This record gives sequence, structure tokens and C-alpha cells, in this order.
Amino acid sequence: MTIPLVQLWLPILVAAVFVFVASSLVHMVLKWHASDYRGFANEDEVLAVIRKGNPTPGIHMLPYCEDMKDLAKPEMLAKFRAGPTGKFILRAGAEPGMGKPLLQWFVLCLVISVFCAYLGAHTLAAGSAFALVFRVIGTAAFMAYGFGAFIQGIWWGQPWGAVAKDALDGILYALATAAAFAWLWPR
Repeated sequence: MTIPLVQLWLPILVAAVFVFVASSLVHMVLKWHASDYRGFANEDEVLAVIRKGNPTPGIHMLPYCEDMKDLAKPEMLAKFRAGPTGKFILRAGAEPGMGKPLLQWFVLCLVISVFCAYLGAHTLAAGSAFALVFRVIGTAAFMAYGFGAFIQGIWWGQPWGAVAKDALDGILYALATAAAFAWLWPR
């Protein structure tokens, strides 16, 4: 028998809060991602050159190919060989602030918790054993929080050390989600 999703509102909310707190600890206390980011020694010059090009916010590629067929052209291959290559995400200038991204992150945590609840409600019975709920919900949560890290490594060139740390974050968030659901699963 399917558990109505409304019965899982408390584990959904608690899981999202647990993940939000865990991610805050990871980024503000443990700071194990600090070494993932680098600056340019000539940052002011780099910023001046970028501003001069007046790019719009978005994803910019270096070198840029408008069509995959361009990759066969000798001049394009020479640019790739000479390097560096990269993808830059540019945003419009603004005062730094964490309010909007933190709200978006919490909403994402809620959405992931809702999908975990949906999966659990359709695969687990009320009164399921703690370990079973933990395993099913934890697996689903890791797929949501952890697999994206590998996409970043494969397609975006994120260093594999940073990918490993992001995947470890995903494991921590999955454990937090699984614990909340297993603890509060309907009896």
C-alpha cells in the first residue's frame, strides 16, 4: 500500500534542514573545498580584458566553436593544442550576497527530499525497518546529491580531486537524508 506523500511532510522538512546544516558545516567550518578554487596572479588585467569584450552573463568557452565541424579545421585544432582551454561562467556584476543562493539551495534540498519521499512512499511500507528505509532513501539521495559531481569532471573539466570532494559531500547529504527518513518513517 502506498503511503500518502502528505504523511511524509516531517521527514521531508527534517531531511532538508539536516542537509542544509551539513552543507553549512562543510563549507563554513571544515572548508574542504577552499583549495578547489584558484585566482589569477594578474586578476585585474584578466578582468579588464573580459570587461573590454563586454560579454553577456552565461557560459563562455575558450576556444569557442560555433559548430562541431569547426573542430576539424587546422586553425581551431591549433588553438586547442596551444591551450589553455576552458569554460567560464560569467555573471553580471553585483554586490556579493549569499541570501538568494542559500534560499535556492534550501529549496533544492526540499525538492530532493520530496522525490526521495515519493520513491520511498511507493516502494516501502509503513513500519518498514530502519535499515531498509535508510538504504532506499540514502541511495536515492546520493543519486541526487552526488552524481552531478561526476558530470562536472567528465564534461566540464573539474579536477578529479574536487569531484571526489563533491561526491563525498553527496554521501554526507545522503546519509543525513536517509537518517531523517529512517528516524521519522511512518510506523
